[in-house]
Amino acid sequence: MPIRAVISDFGGVLTSPLMGAFARFQEDTGVTLDQLGTAMSAGAGRLDGRNPLFELECGRISEEHFLDILRDGLEPLMGERPALHRFKETYFDGLHPNGEMIALMAELSGRGYRMAILTNNVREWEPIWRAKLPVDEIFETVVDSAFVGMRKPDPRIYELTLERLDGIAAAECVFVDDTEVNCEAAAALGFRSVLFRDTSQAIAEIRSALDE
Repeated sequence: MPIRAVISDFGGVLTSPLMGAFARFQEDTGVTLDQLGTAMSAGAGRLDGRNPLFELECGRISEEHFLDILRDGLEPLMGERPALHRFKETYFDGLHPNGEMIALMAELSGRGYRMAILTNNVREWEPIWRAKLPVDEIFETVVDSAFVGMRKPDPRIYELTLERLDGIAAAECVFVDDTEVNCEAAAALGFRSVLFRDTSQAIAEIRSALDE
């Protein structure tokens, strides 16, 4: 079955790697990734065992609630309560558009492929991330976890994306993501999955899938 649609993740695919953003956050705040992980694990106790980041990305808690959970968890680790008042700004300062991938997506849109973004994201961050690339010029739909109440790798969010791409079957889609579990979930539903490791590899695999 020929490919008719391309579904792309945002962060780490259409942008520079997410680790660069976390490195910028660590540089500006002094908070390490290990400390963040410990604080989030502690915060799960306030949410009946649910991961605070996952709850944030599903829109079930606000960004400020999430930051309060982090502050509470980080305070005993750091010996002071961190402000985190520029959390999203610092994060996005370290995240840059991936020009080659964006150019490919624009090319494919111009060739008539149906185009979608499927992203695990944060409601309050939407204006910032959308400003980093020409979303509406390239993609006909955006499925954002924070606005639909579910996140990858939940099969329902892939099914919702297909509903938005009315008339397109999973087997007619290439799905591109930089997280292996998200690609595995898509493949299990019949999508042609491309695990983004680097730009050249991903572009080659996408073009190969389109040519088959």
